[in-house]
Amino acid sequence: MTHSDKTLVTVATYNEMDNLPRLVEEIFEYLPEAHLLVVDDHSPDGTGRWCDGRAAEDGRVHCLHRPGKLGLGTATVAAMRWSIERGYRYMLNMDADFSHHPRHLPAIVGGMEPEAGEPVDVMIGSRYTPGGGVEGWPLHRRLMSRGVNAYARCLLGLTPRDCSGAYRCYRVATLARLDFDEIRSRGYSFQEEILWRLRRAGARMSETPITFADRRHGTSKINSAEALAALGIIFILGIHNLLGR
Repeated sequence: MTHSDKTLVTVATYNEMDNLPRLVEEIFEYLPEAHLLVVDDHSPDGTGRWCDGRAAEDGRVHCLHRPGKLGLGTATVAAMRWSIERGYRYMLNMDADFSHHPRHLPAIVGGMEPEAGEPVDVMIGSRYTPGGGVEGWPLHRRLMSRGVNAYARCLLGLTPRDCSGAYRCYRVATLARLDFDEIRSRGYSFQEEILWRLRRAGARMSETPITFADRRHGTSKINSAEALAALGIIFILGIHNLLGR
């Protein structure tokens, strides 16, 4: 079965029972015709079981179960492969914790085929384009995020202002041109790496403003070891970029 006219919204989860039921309702409030794929890493809190129950009642909902916590990058790749195999038109990825509010979904999807201008292959929900912003972050985290984005733009030759955010819509036919086995990132550098690989594949990118808000419930999955590993991977990719490899 193919869904060439459909958007697939994808969400990676690990212990998101406090957020997922409400998030699903709001996703379908703003995109009622979309489908939803939850990639769950064997959440101990029952997130995956809840998703299976919802999927049994609603044909728009699907759940991909993984055996453990394998990393955000691999979860997103799994969702990308799933969208390609089923022939969706767009794949829109977002976080499960309401830091990416569903109210931005129509603008992100609509930006793929703007009324004025050329269609794009990646539409980024951007904190740093005019009109975007961040709520609930202390100054040091704001400075760190800005620094990482500048670092990635410089090393990887990327042009978007927000290279590290995960709230994005991809044209699935463009994703299908990538070799996912080449991707190095398993964690937070995935967002920069996938843009770099898409740029090398000729993808057109644009941004639309969003307001990013710190998570409503649960705990952040970010840790310093993964953040340092992400900087290291971006540096290695930057060397490849400099050498034209």
